Amino acid sequence: MAKKNLLIIAHAPSPNTQKLRDEIIAGAERAATESVEILCRSPFDAGPNEVLSADALILGTPENLGYMSGALKDFFDRIYYPCLEDTQGLPYALYIRAGTDGTGTQRGVETIVAGLRWRAIQKPLILRGNFTDSFGGQCRELGMGITAGLDVGIF
Repeated sequence: MAKKNLLIIAHAPSPNTQKLRDEIIAGAERAATESVEILCRSPFDAGPNEVLSADALILGTPENLGYMSGALKDFFDRIYYPCLEDTQGLPYALYIRAGTDGTGTQRGVETIVAGLRWRAIQKPLILRGNFTDSFGGQCRELGMGITAGLDVGIF
């Protein structure tokens, strides 16, 4: 059986967003079997080759002025046309660290992924308001769930 690749693209410029990214990874690793390979990259360090090799993606961004981070937008700008035809239907999940409501960030990401014709495999996880320890558990569950689903072929 061929390995499946989970690609995590997470912009984590602060200690709190780094904690969230680390919990996504921890959850993914906890659920991973030998049939799933996990790769985590900063949006600055990922390009079309990583996306073209992915069987599923988890995207993570802070909310910046009501929009996704510039790093994630730059990532989308660089991979959009090289991946447009070959990644249609690619399953993805999104988490947002939102200081306010996160809806502008969600809308921005969903507009781009709709153009790519990627497929959301769950509602976005929007972590709103003051940072709390419960955010880490929610991210760990997200990483576990996506990895387990990829492992058993749900997506």
